[in-house]
Amino acid sequence: MLTSSAAGVYVICPTPFESDGRLDTASTDRMVEAFLKAGATGLTILGIMGEAPKLTAEEALAFARQVIATVAGRVPVIVGVSAPGFAAMSALSSKVMDAGAAGVMIAPPSTLKADDQIVNYYADAVEAIGSDVPFVIQDYPLTTNVVMTPKVVMRIIEQNPSCVMLKHEDWPGLDKITTLRRASDAGQARRVSILCGNGGLFLPFEMERGADGAMTGYAYPEMLVGVVNLIKEGKRKEAHDLFDRHLPLVRYETQPGVGLAVRKYVLKQRGIIGSDTLRKPGPKLSPETIADIDWLMERIERS
Repeated sequence: MLTSSAAGVYVICPTPFESDGRLDTASTDRMVEAFLKAGATGLTILGIMGEAPKLTAEEALAFARQVIATVAGRVPVIVGVSAPGFAAMSALSSKVMDAGAAGVMIAPPSTLKADDQIVNYYADAVEAIGSDVPFVIQDYPLTTNVVMTPKVVMRIIEQNPSCVMLKHEDWPGLDKITTLRRASDAGQARRVSILCGNGGLFLPFEMERGADGAMTGYAYPEMLVGVVNLIKEGKRKEAHDLFDRHLPLVRYETQPGVGLAVRKYVLKQRGIIGSDTLRKPGPKLSPETIADIDWLMERIERS
């Protein structure tokens, strides 16, 4: 089971598709093994970058079961279960936990505006999935349009013992990490794991503010692992040097709309997945964009 001591790099997995849009089971196995070889301490599936809304309920469950079976207990697997209604969230949570998932991740719906609405939503979500299921708060206001202040996050944590992690993707958000860590260090809030997203765009600084690691995707996850480990070893310069070498591609991948297409293209070029297909609707990379990416990859691998 997922606990509040989770740390390291939980790689966000894209969902591999065949060129005709079917789930690519062979690429799924290969991707899982590649991410584990890169040093992942956990995997997260069916998130925003996993194209979860484009999957049928049956496909989502089949993909989750395959990843969990391929991991075979080597690292924890977190499954995104965000849904418009609690019935679907409850059903998927129950099935993936029975399959061996370590916990689930829940993002708030965009309809929530007031602090009490957000806190009450998570209380209702816990009632739906069961208080024995460890869960992750996904704090990604750039996508959800739901702004959670540190006080709101702390209220959710305190009212729900099964909350064990915050996936921090606020931007700018470094001071939020500092505020939460100061509160837990002072005994004003229960300490939970903080893993950071946003494509790793601020990872070295997030680690220095007290994050426990990353929960994000990047086509070279070994960089994320390297940065996290180097910061933990006190090797700040080496961590930033490694990060800076990858920063142009990280930035290119972080572009809204096209980011997942870029990531899948690089993963295909690296031999990790067989096709860079996105489920429709989705962007297609232009020849000029592909040329940019090829050049960025060549720079990284030459270095």
